[in-house]
Amino acid sequence: MTEWVLILGCSTGHGGATAERLAKDGYGIIGFHLDRGEIKKEAELLKNKISNINNGKVHFWNINAASIEVMDEYIPKISEITDGQPVKLLLHSIAFGTTTNFFSDKPVTQKQMDMTVHVMGNSLLYWTQKLFNENLLGEGSRILGLTSEGNYLAMDGYGPVSVAKVAMEAIIRQIGWELGRYGITANSLQAGITPTRALTKITDQWEDWVEKTKKRNPMKRTTTPGDIANTISLLMRTEADFINCSIIYCDGGEHRSGTF
Repeated sequence: MTEWVLILGCSTGHGGATAERLAKDGYGIIGFHLDRGEIKKEAELLKNKISNINNGKVHFWNINAASIEVMDEYIPKISEITDGQPVKLLLHSIAFGTTTNFFSDKPVTQKQMDMTVHVMGNSLLYWTQKLFNENLLGEGSRILGLTSEGNYLAMDGYGPVSVAKVAMEAIIRQIGWELGRYGITANSLQAGITPTRALTKITDQWEDWVEKTKKRNPMKRTTTPGDIANTISLLMRTEADFINCSIIYCDGGEHRSGTF
């Protein structure tokens, strides 16, 4: 019987690399993304690639996965795909939020702040609640959310996203604490700075960030989406069943190497 994973934010970057890697590991892939133009085409190419890897066991939906209405509409479809069996993984990899300062010519608004925290943080809780209530999370299921060092560092323009990441980490700890008794684990996975489309939206200085990261990282390079995908693949093994309520670092030691 095929085991399925659910990836929120699956088209590119960490989510896309993880979808491809887990397909190679034999999992069926259910993914949500929200893309237009060329990125939408990239998502279709990835879907086709995964289909060739795992014999067509892939479903991608181009729709806002942070919407409560979307959750309610698509969870029955997920249950149908898995034949009512729990998903092995719920991965939150949505990278969509407001990047601006709290005090600037265009400071963050309440609407922008609420949206960012919901999309990049709270939405993971609501997905988890709804999947759990429909018996789509069970013993051995993993819940993972991607975080960054912005969870403890102040960065130009990163404030709203930083708040969302801290909220997500707290949500994940509490999920793991409450659902651990059912054999369901929840952890945050912290990547280092990674040259992805999401990074280019955080700062116009992203190329400078990349070069400085290469100098300060003990391994003298940046994190890649493949690094994250490989780490998640390891965490899917039964040997990782007792890892819970934690922040797992996959950054080559970058978080121990000071700041820019």
